[in-house]
Amino acid sequence: MRAALLLPALASLLAAAPAMAEPVLFISIDGLRPGDVIEAEQRGLKVPNLRRFLREGAFATGVRGVLPTVTYPSHTTLLTGASPARHGVVNNTTFDPLQANYGGWYWYASDIRVPTLWSAASAKGLSVGNVHWPVSVGAKGVTWNLPQIWRAGQADDAKLLTALATPGLVAELEQAAGEPYAQGIDESIEGDENRGRFAVKLIDGHKPDFVTAYLTALDHEQHMAGPDTASAHAVLERIDAVVGRLVAAELAAHPDAVIAVASDHGFEAITRETSFFRAFIDAGLIRLDAAGKVTGWDAMPWPSGGSVAIVLARKDDAALAARVGELLASLKADPANGIAEVADRAGIARMGGNPDAAFYVNMAPDAAAAGFAGAAAPLRDTPKYKGTHGYFPQVPHLRSSFFLMGKRIPQGRSLGEIDMRAIAPTLAAILGVPLPDAEQPALPAIAGTR
Repeated sequence: MRAALLLPALASLLAAAPAMAEPVLFISIDGLRPGDVIEAEQRGLKVPNLRRFLREGAFATGVRGVLPTVTYPSHTTLLTGASPARHGVVNNTTFDPLQANYGGWYWYASDIRVPTLWSAASAKGLSVGNVHWPVSVGAKGVTWNLPQIWRAGQADDAKLLTALATPGLVAELEQAAGEPYAQGIDESIEGDENRGRFAVKLIDGHKPDFVTAYLTALDHEQHMAGPDTASAHAVLERIDAVVGRLVAAELAAHPDAVIAVASDHGFEAITRETSFFRAFIDAGLIRLDAAGKVTGWDAMPWPSGGSVAIVLARKDDAALAARVGELLASLKADPANGIAEVADRAGIARMGGNPDAAFYVNMAPDAAAAGFAGAAAPLRDTPKYKGTHGYFPQVPHLRSSFFLMGKRIPQGRSLGEIDMRAIAPTLAAILGVPLPDAEQPALPAIAGTR
């Protein structure tokens, strides 16, 4: 009760504080677990550049994420301070019940329904740079934009990215870096190192006031090999070197800069997966033709790794909702299906998740929800991946990371566990820009020092 009374006063105090605009470099390391930095020595990890944040800056012991804990919704929250229900990016992939969008993702910033740090900074006259941040195609307010997008993974993808980037920027940075820019579909550590070099050249050449840079190889390796594996550790150590080069470039361009590092989610090791598509096909809720293509549906799973949203074709059909609810209850009753929890619309709303979902299923820690694989897919199978995320945000292993440092950031300060929605308003306070649609106030331990 006391905390609830203090929050309005705290928000008023922060709003009244003078804007102390400082440049910001915001680095995202997809899938970085906080313990891999905080407990690096115990885990045998050599990450000196990330460990520097613990000594010279402030850090969260964990960041409670959003529903679902996957890359695109989380990265949009990191830029807006809003939950997916409000900002509009509710999954990685778009809803595609007829499998007609060729695996399309939420690449386009036009899907974001609230202001971003990019647009807020630009509106205050600050210059903005971006390298590969999710949901950045056509982003408003980005002065120099290398957005994330891919389609076929062929040579034409490079032409597509060049056409969607800031005119002339790809050619300019390729000349400066002396190499081609990595394809958007490239999730290798070599791709991250390439993008790191391009981000350095962008900072050197243009000195943006606010820069976002996204690194993806750790997530890819943890999917393939699992978290806390030798190969994942090796990738993180190489990413640490990329972070070191980005920090050096930013401080050379802006000695007074604040540098933040965040991640979007943690990770779980998995050994099994369940196909809700199989169950819904067998129940007559999804209809296929002879070739195994969807021709009609009454209820459709929308998987997100460790969870799956269920969308009804007729949102207000109570009988259909009851039928689907009974099916999910019967699936949950069998432990072999790996279902931990089924949330209804009220539960989804409390977690800030997809408002179009009638149900949201959270899987057990070692289980995942399978994607659509046609008519022959079994109900239960062994996944091709060793690790995943996407579970409900309260799952402890899904906690993500947040570190930041700068001349006026408290040194060696633990922030404890924080809400992901507090990160964007905190960076907005540092940049000296408003972010009125954020659902949490700025962190007082940071904004209160400015």
